[in-house]
Amino acid sequence: MPFLLPLLALLLLSAAPTVTEVVTSMSVCNAYFLNQVPPQIRGILEGGIILDQNRYKTICQTLRNDERFVTLYDTTNKIPVFSAYKYTGKPEGPRQQQWKIEPQLEEITLNKNMELEDKSKSYTHQADTRDYVNNLGFEKGHLLPQSYGLDIIVKRATFTLTNSVPQVKSFNDGSWTNVEKCVQCVLDKYCKDANVQTEGFVVIGARPGNNFLNNKVNIPSMLWSAFCCYSSSEGAWLAGAHWGDNIEDGGRVLQTKTLDELHRELGAPSEAFPGTNCPLDTTVTHLYPSLSNNCKCPRPVSTSVSP
Repeated sequence: MPFLLPLLALLLLSAAPTVTEVVTSMSVCNAYFLNQVPPQIRGILEGGIILDQNRYKTICQTLRNDERFVTLYDTTNKIPVFSAYKYTGKPEGPRQQQWKIEPQLEEITLNKNMELEDKSKSYTHQADTRDYVNNLGFEKGHLLPQSYGLDIIVKRATFTLTNSVPQVKSFNDGSWTNVEKCVQCVLDKYCKDANVQTEGFVVIGARPGNNFLNNKVNIPSMLWSAFCCYSSSEGAWLAGAHWGDNIEDGGRVLQTKTLDELHRELGAPSEAFPGTNCPLDTTVTHLYPSLSNNCKCPRPVSTSVSP
């Protein structure tokens, strides 16, 4: 019998419910923001205030009674505005692929099976997997990638449809995956405090487009990401940003930009890490040569002129 105990523990783990929490203020889940200050997103979230609380909902993404990351969700477009996370180390555990919905957005009675979609229900305020049928080349693309999850629990938590958008498959599998790998490599090697503990903050968002998947879920026109951390080895704060149009990839390479460039792209007063020491006008491209080729970081763009 003793040899059955590990198996039983695994089965109990896999059956554990998702207890996400829809709250009225970003401050409830502020542990995932640098200095506990949320981003600013023009016309949506400014000065820590959600401008239209009937439309935009704060979700403390929670699994096994612990918060894992935070999402600001657009119930009209049925996609997240952004997801934010405090990265604390190289992840462990296998990939998880069981997609979930957020019951509280639909005022569904919470129960032990609430992490699973009810295939008999049509959801009014969020997407479900049926919306991705006949997807015309789009797939469920994570904002916060499962690869950033510290353990199997965080990985499972990212597989919620409130953390996903319709993303062109070649873009998701190509340039965007490379961005995720590059940022993670920087976080792992350089984002360490004085105690050599990994700590970095990421915010990943989507800009709504003009088209809808199956006449229900908005197809973002662009995805963006930003990160910031203090590096004890460099004795400085580090930051960078990336964004790219949600179109067929075609071998594109998304260059690393400054936070200021991202803010201008999103429009004032948008800001990924307001009121912090994150540098606005520098990137981390000078660190890329020290990283493995597997990190997929883009080569710096040459500014030299051929004779």
